[in-house]
Amino acid sequence: MDPELVRHVAASTGLPGPVAARVVADVVAYFAETTEEFVRRRHRELQARDRRNAEIWAVIASELAARPVRPGEVSERQLRRIVYG
Repeated sequence: MDPELVRHVAASTGLPGPVAARVVADVVAYFAETTEEFVRRRHRELQARDRRNAEIWAVIASELAARPVRPGEVSERQLRRIVYG
């Protein structure tokens, strides 16, 4: 973890150093998730909320498009293949 980034987060938010380090680590871990891991996780989460697949694919596609490091456009068929193989 970059100590300069931790210092910046601590200084800009007023968080204590250890808390800022934990926040930075959480954010880095969140964005380290691969596209496949993200798609599978979000599919499970949305299914648990009783969403139908037609809606789930649209939600996941829009979320992927909004991520800072995006995989490019992913079709519904590609999303289904990630989840179901």
